Amino acid sequence: MDIVDHWLSGAPFEGESTRTAPVYDPALGLVAREVRLASAVDVDAAVAAASAAFPGWAETSLAKRQSVIFAFRELLNARKQELAEILTAEHGKVLSDALGEIARGLEVVEFATGMPHLLKGEYSENVSTGVDVYSTREPLGVVGIISPFNFPAMVPLWFFPIAIAAGNTVVLKPSEKDPSASVWMARLFQEAGLPDGVLNVVHGDKVAVDALLAHPRVASISFVGSTPIARYIYETGSAAGKRVQALGGAKNHMLVLPDADLDLAADAAVNAGFGSAGERCMAISVLVAVEPVADELVARIASRMSGLTVGDGRRSCDMGPLITREHRDKVAGYIDLATEDGATVVVDGRGIEVDGASDGFWLGPTLIDAVPTLSRVYTDEIFGPVLSVVRVASYEEGVELINAGAYGNGTAIFTNDGGAARRFQREVQVGMIGINVPIPVPVAYYSFGGWKDSLFGDTKAYGPDGFHFFTRQKAITRRWLDPSHAGLNLGFPENR
Repeated sequence: MDIVDHWLSGAPFEGESTRTAPVYDPALGLVAREVRLASAVDVDAAVAAASAAFPGWAETSLAKRQSVIFAFRELLNARKQELAEILTAEHGKVLSDALGEIARGLEVVEFATGMPHLLKGEYSENVSTGVDVYSTREPLGVVGIISPFNFPAMVPLWFFPIAIAAGNTVVLKPSEKDPSASVWMARLFQEAGLPDGVLNVVHGDKVAVDALLAHPRVASISFVGSTPIARYIYETGSAAGKRVQALGGAKNHMLVLPDADLDLAADAAVNAGFGSAGERCMAISVLVAVEPVADELVARIASRMSGLTVGDGRRSCDMGPLITREHRDKVAGYIDLATEDGATVVVDGRGIEVDGASDGFWLGPTLIDAVPTLSRVYTDEIFGPVLSVVRVASYEEGVELINAGAYGNGTAIFTNDGGAARRFQREVQVGMIGINVPIPVPVAYYSFGGWKDSLFGDTKAYGPDGFHFFTRQKAITRRWLDPSHAGLNLGFPENR
């Protein structure tokens, strides 16, 4: 059986650890390959490779760095179908969704090519007589990236192109559930001209994560994943003196007002609730219907769900399997819990007919109405194709419900009332907001991140925040002496 190796200094690396983990094809329910799980010694080797490459890469001119990023963008765009097939084979998402993931990652690569402008400092002349002040932005050194299973290409692409463009070197720890995409991208970056050791990939579980968090030569950690782990990453990394951005989980609400276009809202709820089998931190998992539209809206959503095809993402299907059997079973368990808590299961995704192997990790789109807000079906981040409906009497009740939640990642409002939409964007306590847009992921030249328990640290991902996170500023105060120099003066300097 194939084994996915680590990638260090531009070559496959086995490491000293003999531990491995299975990598499944979720649509078949079979182990397709294995992946090596790093020890602390292996992580140290990856950090050593990145440390050795850092001085040369940090001193590489902006023009040369930019040309390498441009070349990587061209290669990635030309070969995106190959990468999409890897994503579908290991994650299970359908090919069109995989290609969409790559397209959003490419946006960040394109943004990173503008780094000569984004790394510019500031300059003030003659702040005091003959004195100028200016600033520079410099790389941090070796940076660690820990990415989740649900976006094996896009999330790493949120971070490492910007980190590398800024002059850093990288140790990337992808999810052990779908590790091949990261190694594929590292090889492609090498083909684009990236020097060996600038981008390294080390696979592993908590052992590898803890080794990165504790390593004295790792300057920063970027993480995307569930809230409990994000909190752990932030607290542990910060205690070790690292700069940390840790993006956590979500429970995203879509508020539908009575004046909304219900066909548009129903389409959006299905698209945002069941794309990628609901395994998105920006998925809409709660539809908040302001009465009297709930019955009609639920009926329209259920009607649309009946036409969805679930199956192998390499075929012509709308939705693929979940990532593992254990995760599928956990998500399915919430359907029983909903019934116990008094909710109504309108569409049950268990036991559906699929276009795929019988052993695949299948769970069809599920719609649950009248979900009590005290139920775990409402409060937990289910991370699967389960859409809950909560009915409220007014706009105010809907906003109060959203703001009372622990998460603040994304939200959306569907309405034709511009005043209500403007009021919503000002009153709702969420970091990313859609107005008649169900998945409000910002474009690459803005930044991604939520509020409350959806983001730990004060810096969002990619965009301007990304360059600020991966650099640190120096402020230089400069004076060139001239014949008017007045000699010694031991008094405290004053601006004149």
